[in-house]
Amino acid sequence: MSALVRRVAALSGASAVGLGAYGAHGFKNKDPDDYQFVLYETANKYHFYHSLALLGAAHCGRPIVAGTLLIAGMGMFCGPLYHQALTKDPGLSKLAPMGGMAMIAGWLAMIL
Repeated sequence: MSALVRRVAALSGASAVGLGAYGAHGFKNKDPDDYQFVLYETANKYHFYHSLALLGAAHCGRPIVAGTLLIAGMGMFCGPLYHQALTKDPGLSKLAPMGGMAMIAGWLAMIL
C-alpha cells in the first residue's frame, strides 16, 4: 500500500508544479493583493506541502489511513480554492474547512 501512496504523492506533486506554472503565467492581474491570486497561491502552497506529506505518509505505520486523509483534505481544501480563484464562484468554499481538518487528521494519522 505504501507504493500506491508514493505514486499518488508523485502525481500530486507533478500536478502542483503544473498548476503553479499555470498560476505564474495564467493570471492577467498578478497584483499580490488580488483576492483570486491570493486564493490560487494559497491552494498551490498547500497542494505542494501536502504532496510532500504524502511521501511521508507512505512510510508511516498506516499509509492508507494517513494518505486517504491527506488526499481527501487536499481535494476539499485546495480544490475549492483553485475553483474560486479561477471562476470567482465561492460555491464550493464551505468544503475548505473540512478539508483543513482532514489534512490535520492526515498529519496526526502518521503517528499511528
